[in-house]
Amino acid sequence: MTNRFLNLYNHDYARVAVGVPQCRVADPAYNAQQTIAVARQAAKAGAALVAFPELGLSAYTCEDLFHQRALLDACEAALAEVVAASGKLAPALIVGMPLRVDQRLFNCAVVVAGGRIHGVVPKSYLPNYSEFYEARQFNAADCTSVSEITLLGQAVPFGSSLVFEAADQPLLRFHVEICEDVWVPIPPSSFAALAGATVLVNLSASNVLVGKAAYRRQLVAQQSARCLAAYLYSSAGQGESSTDLAWDGQALIYENGDFLAESERFLDTSHIIFADVDLERLAHERMHQTTFGQSVRRHADEVAKFRVVRMELPLPRDVALPLERAIERFPYVPADPARRDERCHEVYNIQVQALMQRLSSSHIKKVVIGVSGGLDSTHALLVCAKAMDRLGLPRTNILAYTMPGFATSDRTLRQARRLMEAVGCAAEEIDIRPSCMQMLKDLGHPYASGEEVFDVTFENVQAGERTNHLFRLANHKQAIVIGTGDLSELALGWCTYGVGDHMSHYNVNASVPKTLITHLVRWVAETGQLGGGAEPPAKAKAAAGSNVLIDILETDISPELVPGKGNGAPEQKTEHFIGPYELQDFNLYYTLRFGFAPSKVAFLAYTAWHDRDAGRWPDAAHATCNQYDLPAIKKNLRIFLDRFFRTSQFKRSCVPNAPKVGTGGSLSPRGDWRAPSDGEAAVWLARLDTIPDDVNA
Repeated sequence: MTNRFLNLYNHDYARVAVGVPQCRVADPAYNAQQTIAVARQAAKAGAALVAFPELGLSAYTCEDLFHQRALLDACEAALAEVVAASGKLAPALIVGMPLRVDQRLFNCAVVVAGGRIHGVVPKSYLPNYSEFYEARQFNAADCTSVSEITLLGQAVPFGSSLVFEAADQPLLRFHVEICEDVWVPIPPSSFAALAGATVLVNLSASNVLVGKAAYRRQLVAQQSARCLAAYLYSSAGQGESSTDLAWDGQALIYENGDFLAESERFLDTSHIIFADVDLERLAHERMHQTTFGQSVRRHADEVAKFRVVRMELPLPRDVALPLERAIERFPYVPADPARRDERCHEVYNIQVQALMQRLSSSHIKKVVIGVSGGLDSTHALLVCAKAMDRLGLPRTNILAYTMPGFATSDRTLRQARRLMEAVGCAAEEIDIRPSCMQMLKDLGHPYASGEEVFDVTFENVQAGERTNHLFRLANHKQAIVIGTGDLSELALGWCTYGVGDHMSHYNVNASVPKTLITHLVRWVAETGQLGGGAEPPAKAKAAAGSNVLIDILETDISPELVPGKGNGAPEQKTEHFIGPYELQDFNLYYTLRFGFAPSKVAFLAYTAWHDRDAGRWPDAAHATCNQYDLPAIKKNLRIFLDRFFRTSQFKRSCVPNAPKVGTGGSLSPRGDWRAPSDGEAAVWLARLDTIPDDVNA
């Protein structure tokens, strides 16, 4: 039975590797055998390519031995062994060796796959400073105009401007440079990326010095980020000469600035690292970031020098090959507690600063906000409180109203009252049931005659009355209405259009997803943001505020628009209608941020969520034990796709002003997302239908 869904290559990932074999100085036969052994490990793991260190077949530290014919002949013989072995291995092998071309010696990377040589790349920049004397033995790439050489009886492309493309996966295009090439102001790989290379490979030796490992990480991370590419980096390891230098065998893999893998340093054995590179993500980023295309145009002369070498790579597509890359369950919320706290601090302050600017520029000193005792209005109220503090205005300039309706629970009403007291805002309570009943009578709604008809009109009359009160209160009090709806609700259209929670004068939450709001509120509670000062009354107030925030976090998410059955539980639980927010936020992130097809979103969701223990929070307070199998993922993704693409855009086309807080995107028609209000979801749902219910199918 084939398994194409649970195979990373069928979702535009590629498994890549960096190997650091043990070596012996000037012993190519031994080095070839060590290289082949590591290559077999890469093949067994399903890798598409594996990169080895600079001059790995000879060892980097041969110095003037490089001009000895016996060594050079032995290196070619060693290459022949590697080429022969590659005939029985799937991945492309990129090995380093000295090579004679037209009576000159070059420091080269040789690309081998399927029992043949596909190209040779000479080093462009030869260091000749400090401990390096490469110009003594080698010539730089531009010292020859040869574009093809004969090597082991094959006619082989030669040059620093080669891009290698996998015939079965055109997004897998790699370029090779060598050590110093990436240390210069404009590395050759920069132009290679503009020429279409998505994976940049560096065969390096790079002796170790104090602090150098950290600098390599910075260098590789920055080059991968600037080039919107993956970057593979090797260093020479055990066996290189220690006459004057030492070697740590550091191997690195980054993708668009993100760390993927690093080897342990100073190992005394051969070692290899793997990473699953998201080729589609890289292609999408280049398409999205239009200045990348402008750079292609500006450097057209350099880009035109590149040749594409197509090569057959037997990618293992018909077997189960799950993703080994960590996929966070909560893409908007870092799993690491320190990074999560930093994220919360930054998002909170972006919201506060934006509201301060809006109040200052409009010369308005008061805000009106509806407080329900639920998550979104709670966090919006916290933002208002901090904004008033920073503007030097009293928190009583926050005019907070809780407006119980037909379905308001005692719990949320108590929480709203406690929260407003803890914040210290001007708190009032307006019972909207009389005005709602008048509206229902005017409409001739059955509920006004005593019938228990709880339809959408019944719900929206309440939502509309609340918003109508807030706007008129703002007029009356010379204030602006602060919106509380979040990004997740906008994505799913879970808001009452127009005169409802859809509308406000300014919305502080509009680009913050529900999963992040949950952690923002928890962060405020844990850090005592509600209080101020060191005096006992202030400390007691902060503690009371934190306690009510924890209670709010433990409350079921509900619009509370339909009366319950008298058991204290809400009749409406939002996630029963639109799916779990934790899963829908996951779907939103990968659909909005990267434009991934539903099949890939489902593959990522399965990777993240099917195992109860995978992706567990590192601290017990934020642990999750939820688990979703593939049918559940498909069911909720269908809800998301239909609501996001077909039914909800008209609400997003006219949303109030709101600050964008993260690279995950926003849904403002003035910012990240412009879409037709009458679009269809058919093409996304059709792709969803191609996903099997059984991961083994």
